[in-house]
Amino acid sequence: MNSVSPSGAQYIGGVMQDELVENRRQQPMERQSSFGVRTPQTPDACREAAGEPDEMDKLKAKLMSAWNNVKYGWTVKSKTSFNKMSPVIVLGHSYLLNSEDEVERFRLAFVSRIWLTYRREFPQLEGSTWTTDCGWGCMLRSGQMLLAQGLLVHLMPRDWTWPDAQQLTDVDFEVFRPRSPVRAGGVPIPSFGSPRGSNTPEKSLPSIQHPRSSQKKRPECARDRQAEPIHHRLVTWFGDQPPAPFGVHQLVEIGKSSGKKAGDWYGPSVVAHILRKAVAKTSVVQNLAVYVAQDCTVYKEDVLRLCDLSLSQTPPDPDSQGWKSVIILVPVRLGGEALNPSYIECVKNILKLECCIGIIGGKPKHSLFFIGFQDEQLLYLDPHYCQPVVDITQANFSLESFHCSSPKKMPFNRMDPSCTIGFYAKNKKDFESLCSAVSVALSSSTEKYPIFTFADGQGHDYGLEGHSSNNTGPAAHILPPGRPGRSNNRRNSDEFVFL
Repeated sequence: MNSVSPSGAQYIGGVMQDELVENRRQQPMERQSSFGVRTPQTPDACREAAGEPDEMDKLKAKLMSAWNNVKYGWTVKSKTSFNKMSPVIVLGHSYLLNSEDEVERFRLAFVSRIWLTYRREFPQLEGSTWTTDCGWGCMLRSGQMLLAQGLLVHLMPRDWTWPDAQQLTDVDFEVFRPRSPVRAGGVPIPSFGSPRGSNTPEKSLPSIQHPRSSQKKRPECARDRQAEPIHHRLVTWFGDQPPAPFGVHQLVEIGKSSGKKAGDWYGPSVVAHILRKAVAKTSVVQNLAVYVAQDCTVYKEDVLRLCDLSLSQTPPDPDSQGWKSVIILVPVRLGGEALNPSYIECVKNILKLECCIGIIGGKPKHSLFFIGFQDEQLLYLDPHYCQPVVDITQANFSLESFHCSSPKKMPFNRMDPSCTIGFYAKNKKDFESLCSAVSVALSSSTEKYPIFTFADGQGHDYGLEGHSSNNTGPAAHILPPGRPGRSNNRRNSDEFVFL
């Protein structure tokens, strides 16, 4: 069993140390002669210094794009099985699939999540030849889904579901039937399986009218329909166009400040900071801030200074009681080279909380967005499916490719230990409740070290100047208080991309 503290992951300037080491390895060394004297740079070298791709880079990018577009452009359909005797947890909501009503509630809850995947044929990323993120952008897509879930909670009515989810009835999952009709919960459950062949690509999903759609009308359906313009606008913010504030073009541009570029590997900690900067940079989302925890610690005073409008020149919003809503992102490491089993129960309890908006992580070199679990398996949305770009500038573009109809599960023991956990608090009272509820969930771990902690005061109270989310001071080397530094020779499990 790995018994590594999550706080044992050392951070430098908000980026995991082993990730920075990897970045340095990837940087080209300065050309020198055998006597250490600089040699004159060629035009090609000048282009490299300016960040322009050379002909070899262009050829590599084209070949990799073509291969990845084929590799991820189709998928073999397979049904995911769910146990009707155990609850399915989805972002703080529980569904016991022992009746048709519960199956329908779960189906609507899952399909209503924003699903963001690889795209191809979008405008070329600046400073590169990439017109697709296929094969390398899965962690960025997972980060987009985490942020999108936070925005859904922030902007949409409580417990909102997509009214047009009825058209995506080809939901690939089945519920275990009891062996005996006299067993508890022995209600026959129809399987929402695919009538297509198992090798049919997902991109050819037809819209089939649900047989019960005319019979089942949720009371809040009219309210959800009225919120559709917000839903539509939210999706445009993640469009694959340079102006989209949370699109790949903007995220890659912001990532350059962390030494990343298009085609590079992105880890969950780096993506957390990219999302923070993207929200701070745009004006499309009002009354929302993103806080990124440092050294596995959420400093309450830092969150207060970030969110309390009375501490800034902005007039307080009476609806928010003078408090900005906040998305809290906590990069953690749940073990050494593999997940420490002692943290599994804790992760489950976190996903049971309504304030949790998901976890970005995955399995090694394969990023996923975790939104829940059943028994010993995680429920996730997978970005590894390459779809054609959608023109979000069209007034009535289709939302179908931004919602997934195929729930997938993965055993906890395959989860990569590097991940980022997301939470949302609408106001100050919610933040206080969040701190209390999450602290209880964290205490459920049998491991000596908690996944992360809440602390009063500010980061610099502990000698952490420059590491508060709302502070851009000089980088410092952070270690857990009272613990000496030690060498870290584990492999870099913060790499998710090329399979």
